[in-house]
Amino acid sequence: MQKTVYDKSELRNFVNDSLSGKVKTLEFYLNFSLEASRDIKKTSKYDSIREEIQEEIYHLDKQMVSLKSMQTQMRKVLNSESDVVKLGSLVITNKARFYISVSLGEFFFQGDRFYAISPESPMAQTMMGMKPGDSFILNRISQEIVEIF
Repeated sequence: MQKTVYDKSELRNFVNDSLSGKVKTLEFYLNFSLEASRDIKKTSKYDSIREEIQEEIYHLDKQMVSLKSMQTQMRKVLNSESDVVKLGSLVITNKARFYISVSLGEFFFQGDRFYAISPESPMAQTMMGMKPGDSFILNRISQEIVEIF
């Protein structure tokens, strides 16, 4: 991996914008499903369809709660500099780039692949408190921390 300097505030804004976009998309689907549910309630014939829509609404609600929780967690993620891995750190290893923030998963930022991971994830828990030059093994994969932003 080539050495690149990343602006953590831009990265944080990107993750926040991604979460907001997911919330808006989910709101659209939720509203669509609710409207469909209202339309179907007008007829008595379609009990199974009504049940499926209610199940879908339930799942969408659960996803919305999760996304809203991630947005709340992102408010705790600061852009402060640190010599060790902690919440808000951008950790560059010899294998990948990890942003310790929320469990958003893989995303691309400035043309590079990143992984937004929760501080409770096994990867983040393993790296917490480590410094550049430290190595670790997780799931039989050895990695070395190259940089921390």
